[in-house]
Amino acid sequence: MKIEDKLYLDRFKPDEQSHLIIIDQEKCRTTCVAQNRPCTHFCPAQVYKWEEDKITVAFEGCLECGACRIGCPFSNIDWRYPRGGFGVQYKFG
Repeated sequence: MKIEDKLYLDRFKPDEQSHLIIIDQEKCRTTCVAQNRPCTHFCPAQVYKWEEDKITVAFEGCLECGACRIGCPFSNIDWRYPRGGFGVQYKFG
């Protein structure tokens, strides 16, 4: 089974407010570009995406693995678990 097939089995109950916050967009725009925008590579759910000169966060599809809070070399992502009752619901552990 491919990873895309496994991800399709997960269910999400998205909150209205994001639990992933980019602390400083300007830092992403000026510093991360030189490092090939790492957050767009380490997130297995591809939550982070560059659109023109701004990074967008599709928090609704977050797998809550925490890779982004560890992987951002500038500690520029404020990561928290979603509020109670929201977030990813794994089917097979």
